[in-house]
Amino acid sequence: MERATSAASGIPVRKKPFRKRWDSPLAGYLFISPWLIGFLALTAYPMLLSLYYSFTDYTLMKPIEWVGLDNYERILMADDKFAQSLKLTFYYVLASVPLKLIAALMVALLLKKAVRGISVYRTAIYFPSLIGASIAVSLLWKNIFGVDGFFNKVLGFFGIPGTGWVTNPDTALWSLIGLSVWQFGSSMVIFLAGLKQIPNDLYEASAVDGAGKLKQFFKITLPMLSSTLFFNLIMGVINSFQMFTPAYVITGGGPMNSTYVYALYLYERAFSRYQLGYSSSLAWIMLILIVAAAVIINLTSKYWVFYESESQGGKRK
Repeated sequence: MERATSAASGIPVRKKPFRKRWDSPLAGYLFISPWLIGFLALTAYPMLLSLYYSFTDYTLMKPIEWVGLDNYERILMADDKFAQSLKLTFYYVLASVPLKLIAALMVALLLKKAVRGISVYRTAIYFPSLIGASIAVSLLWKNIFGVDGFFNKVLGFFGIPGTGWVTNPDTALWSLIGLSVWQFGSSMVIFLAGLKQIPNDLYEASAVDGAGKLKQFFKITLPMLSSTLFFNLIMGVINSFQMFTPAYVITGGGPMNSTYVYALYLYERAFSRYQLGYSSSLAWIMLILIVAAAVIINLTSKYWVFYESESQGGKRK
């Protein structure tokens, strides 16, 4: 303990060590203040403002007018494009998320093997996810699957007639789904980390009992990897609901509105028609849908997600 002498009385005064001075909770708030300020200014405030706008008729062309639930009633009862875009979005989510998870898991199983140069393969496969669904990737995808694109040239080499995959209403949405599946690197890395946590003793013991690779996959790998699958599923659903850049850049919502997904419709209402109040209502409906999907997945997880801490004697509680 440091000592100091009072100038008035000459009595030694004890000073708090430097560490003790930061025992106050205020010190913690001081350290997190950059993040806290950013969260309040860039996330919390815009969300609350958007919630307020969702109950108003706000178009930038006239003063804000409070309309209550009129925007929501109009969206749910009289907006055909809302129903169409929501249907396409659900279709996109239900198709892209499972395919992406399957691709990520299968590749993770291959990359788990210890072979020479495996780190190079992992990096190469992860790279598409590193650049994300950017404008550059979307333009590249548009050129590859165009009428004169690389994919049709490969098909032509084998005598298979091609088509304009991104300009055909029957295949345009599937071209966007293919782009999502191609960017499975992030999910693959998480699966790979989960696979490395599974003890090899389980596989060795099952092999002694005569279990083959397929049985080991369904009886050991999937149950032990279920919590990782649960996380990837939640994140995949959240990201798929918000898909915007590929639809905007590659197809623009066409052809014939076959890729007119929810986020694209929201963007058009906000920044093409400047109906900010209406688009805010659309945004909050999207948030409610995402939360509802996450809650449903979480409620069903007790039937298929296995946690080691929940087991007793090898059985779930």
